[in-house]
Amino acid sequence: MRLLPALTRAAALGVAAVLAATTLTACGDDSASSAADNPYGLLQPGVLRAGTLTDAPPNVFLSDGKFTGYDNDLLVAAAGKLGLRVEFVGTDFSALLSQVANRTFDVGSSSITITEARKKTVDFGNGYDFGYFGLDVPAGSTLTGFDQLGGKRVVVVQGTVQDDYATGKGLDPVRVPDYNGAINQLKAGTVDAWIAPAEIGEKSAADSRGTITVAAKELSPAPTAYAFAKDNDALREALNKALDEVIADGTWTKLQTQYYPGRPVPADFTPGSGAVAPPKA
Repeated sequence: MRLLPALTRAAALGVAAVLAATTLTACGDDSASSAADNPYGLLQPGVLRAGTLTDAPPNVFLSDGKFTGYDNDLLVAAAGKLGLRVEFVGTDFSALLSQVANRTFDVGSSSITITEARKKTVDFGNGYDFGYFGLDVPAGSTLTGFDQLGGKRVVVVQGTVQDDYATGKGLDPVRVPDYNGAINQLKAGTVDAWIAPAEIGEKSAADSRGTITVAAKELSPAPTAYAFAKDNDALREALNKALDEVIADGTWTKLQTQYYPGRPVPADFTPGSGAVAPPKA
């Protein structure tokens, strides 16, 4: 009579062991399946969630409710090489890098210049564009160069390399959260100048009906690139490869011509990894 409880306990332990092994196997299968379905660690499998801006043409902007612009169209083309759909979300530039770092977004797309300070917060893909600083001023201004800004009220978008530039020159700039804010300051005459990404500054001047002009341009010291969280190497490396593919197939050149007509490419600038050369326009 005493053997039955012992056998029962043994049988129960055996069943428990089988169930535990089955559970572990199932968990392993789920983990492997999840990795296969989402190899780039995206917030949503198959969807690249990109933080961008709404008000910085021709780089990144909204047109008829659709996110577009050079940087965003290039990202869509590269993501397509990976079979990914891009979902854009508007934000302020001052918040963008921290939002990428904390994985609110999979990637940041906003003509982001690579700097050593920013590398402490995010990782960057390969550079895909170059740029210039532009000096926008109200019509009728006597300012003609960056070297004349001492003692002037200068507006910049907070957190940009233009902000860094102005601070480095000891200008104590007026900081605003977005490009519309900078344009409005110029139009209202509350500042003497706006240090802007040149392409954005030129488009803003063209759209201002003569109230804003571009006084000067200066080549930016570093390329622009997409930003990634520091723990997302798989996505960064995959998009670097996809960027090379859209450079090789002519998409990069086509978008350069579309958004920056007549803008020469500096002789020492090579987009992407440098392993492929873009076809000429």
